[in-house]
Amino acid sequence: MRHTFRLITAALGVFTLLSISFTLRAQTYDVLDIVASSRDKMAGCEGPYRYDAAALTPAPKGYSPFYISHYGRHGSRYAWNSNTYTLLKKVLDAASDSGSLTPRGQRLYDDFNAFYLKPLLNTGDLSELGMEQHMEIARKMCQDFPEVFKDGGDVMAMASTSQRAIVSMNAFTVSLQKCAPKLNIEMNSLHTNLNVTNPGGAPKEIAEYYEGSIIVPESVTDMQDRLTDYDSILGKLFTDRGFLEEIGGRREFVHELFNLWAGYHNYSDGNWLEDIFSKDQLLTMWEIENYSVYVGHSRNRYRMIPLLRDIITMADEAIATGVYKGHFRFGHDTVVNAICPLLNINGCGFEPEKTEDVKYWFQNYDTPKGANIQFVFYRSKKNPDILFKLLRNGGEATLPQLQPVSGPYYKWGEFKEWASSMMKAHPRIERQ
Repeated sequence: MRHTFRLITAALGVFTLLSISFTLRAQTYDVLDIVASSRDKMAGCEGPYRYDAAALTPAPKGYSPFYISHYGRHGSRYAWNSNTYTLLKKVLDAASDSGSLTPRGQRLYDDFNAFYLKPLLNTGDLSELGMEQHMEIARKMCQDFPEVFKDGGDVMAMASTSQRAIVSMNAFTVSLQKCAPKLNIEMNSLHTNLNVTNPGGAPKEIAEYYEGSIIVPESVTDMQDRLTDYDSILGKLFTDRGFLEEIGGRREFVHELFNLWAGYHNYSDGNWLEDIFSKDQLLTMWEIENYSVYVGHSRNRYRMIPLLRDIITMADEAIATGVYKGHFRFGHDTVVNAICPLLNINGCGFEPEKTEDVKYWFQNYDTPKGANIQFVFYRSKKNPDILFKLLRNGGEATLPQLQPVSGPYYKWGEFKEWASSMMKAHPRIERQ
């Protein structure tokens, strides 16, 4: 069946109407094949940062970079929720006590008991790998855009109040200072900046809400129960599963088991979970998790308007004064997965009407640990137009609603016009 999709922005005509044959896109862009080729991509948002961006396109003649505006997710961490560890221990202990473990289940029980205490105590904390990622991202930025930092200047960095975001910011700025010793770097981690660093976590006294919602084709739990091969997964571990319903149920256990599989390489060199799921099961569970992230994060895209406004305001100040060389913000995947659809980066602002089509427009593997977006600004002595290009995880990205000057380079003025129209279409609303 031929499906034709339309990309229509809430800005009522600011985006170009985009008709794309879904059949053609699926034939040329098989997401599941891409996911199947990489464990890190199957891990989705729990995967570590990947240094696989293509070489950058040279700037138009006469243009040089002078300022960078950035938002970055914290680096690799332990599981964000202790339930990943405590629920699995509770279930495995109960299965052991009742004599319900298969040989593979017994091995999982033994391995997990030898493993879980350290990550449990470090729940949510940045791992050593997470610090290394941000140091390398800063180093690569200096290498790619030396003109921005070589003569010094001011840099502002701010992080959410989360430990993992603060330590990520520190690792990034230490590396940046090493590469560019003349920089004057200011840092903060204030609750009053949370509308920028983590809008969903802003205190109620300053939280901002905006009109707008997205299509949600199906509940996540309905999709999970419809697609998950519970019997095959649980049968590998347990001879009897009656006890599961009393301690969380099969859905929650399998979900947390996949979370552990997806994330433990961020802080462990072990490979003791790699045969728990088959390749087909992993692909199904990736698609479920991808949809869950889309529903849970992308639906909050309009909450990111304060972040977009900050990007524009700080960039305009840097353009006008030349004082600031960079503004760097550090936070969470919930922000990256919402600001990217808000900006329609690489077309991910499209809203599919069917659950199974979400994966063709939104991929959570684009938000690994350390994920970032960078606006890199360029100016010319002969042309008054300020240009910029947008990098996502170090790779050049597109903004389909705009016409590039050349390659990935866009006019800053045209972006601001689009952003202004979009924000007017989603005005702030008051909540009691």
